Amino acid sequence: MSFDEIIAKREKKVIYREGDCAVKVFDNDFSKADILNEALNTARIEETNLHIPGIRAINMVDGKWAIFSDFVEGKTLAQLMEENPDKADEYLEMFVELHLIVHEQEAPLLNGLRIKMARKIDETDLNATVRYELHTRLESMPRHSKVCHGDFNPSNIIITSDGTPYILDWSHASKGNAAADAAMTYLLFKLSGDDETAEKYIKLYCKKSDTARQYINKWLPIVAAAQMVKGNPEEKELLHRWTDVVDYS
Repeated sequence: MSFDEIIAKREKKVIYREGDCAVKVFDNDFSKADILNEALNTARIEETNLHIPGIRAINMVDGKWAIFSDFVEGKTLAQLMEENPDKADEYLEMFVELHLIVHEQEAPLLNGLRIKMARKIDETDLNATVRYELHTRLESMPRHSKVCHGDFNPSNIIITSDGTPYILDWSHASKGNAAADAAMTYLLFKLSGDDETAEKYIKLYCKKSDTARQYINKWLPIVAAAQMVKGNPEEKELLHRWTDVVDYS
């Protein structure tokens, strides 16, 4: 089957446009359970007040699993930030406010973030002592049930011509402590080499959410361990440093 155009290429998946649909086609070796979980997460987020591309269907395309969803016309927030550097602070404020709106939502049927993080800690190649300390820290963190995106970054937000933001890619979504989600976004900026935006983001998030920076910092070793499971060799050294279980300040 041929589609109108390729929208994006990601590791082990390609996203196409077909009329008013976006079609995410996964490689044959991609976990079927993960594909179906992504679709289920998205369906559950559709029940919140967020603007997201709705699921149309899950089907096979040339022997590969594919998720069909609404195609949203617009530019990603990452594109807008790159094209309009003079508006970078304005776009970052929009980004933070949108993240706070995500954290205001509830989706009771999502998987729990705490269980997800515990599993990922066990999947790392960290030694037993570090894993024990990470599990101890995770267990000590307050239990919440906010919607957490898990990969909230400017490339996962599309701004339509009328200014409406749509949030993409709910494959990592869970319910849990919003500070963990903020820590992950901060880490993603750091991993991309954009230290300046990382610091601006976390300061603005803490200010707007009235959250102590130290509180979010306590999640950093935990989310770094979760990110480590993805196995990106370019990130490994930095992530190993972040998983040192110390009090960041």
